[in-house]
Amino acid sequence: MSIPHEREPALGVLEVASITRGMHAVDAMLKRAASRVVLARPVTPGKFVIVLRGGEQEVAESLAAGRERADADEVDSLLLPGVHPALPPALDGLPLPRTLERSVGLLEMTTVAATLHAADAALKAADVALVGLGLARGIGGKGWLALEGTQDAVEAALEAGDDAVAPERRAGRELIARPHPELVHALFGQ
Repeated sequence: MSIPHEREPALGVLEVASITRGMHAVDAMLKRAASRVVLARPVTPGKFVIVLRGGEQEVAESLAAGRERADADEVDSLLLPGVHPALPPALDGLPLPRTLERSVGLLEMTTVAATLHAADAALKAADVALVGLGLARGIGGKGWLALEGTQDAVEAALEAGDDAVAPERRAGRELIARPHPELVHALFGQ
């Protein structure tokens, strides 16, 4: 069962194998249409990640320009229209949870694009909260997300998130049914 959500702006993601080509792609994206750069930075292992936000048409046009510029250096890309409302604010950082009292689901993907795609699908599939999101930096360009909810809801969200991305983009999936009270400290350093 799908949880209703408001139509939000679109997100666009482009990952480029070359840092300099990635910087050039950002310029092309900004020149093509009025979308906002949320993230543009080099990440390990030497790739460049760009995340845009805006109206669907503007993000689609900007993303097309970036993909043209990236050419053979494109690692992954994503146009995500009607993004779940919890996802755009999470890109600016999530408030750290004080406790984890319900089941926790964890997904790990090989790219930022796949991570955001999985997060959007998971959030739309079940009544869960996004409690953690890690993108690229310090984790070899990969991404991860943490969801909290009832066990049934978390299981449904994990399945939807995994199913949303290609199998070669999946790196890990875990369900913690009854998290230890100290898990929040281990995961988020509180």
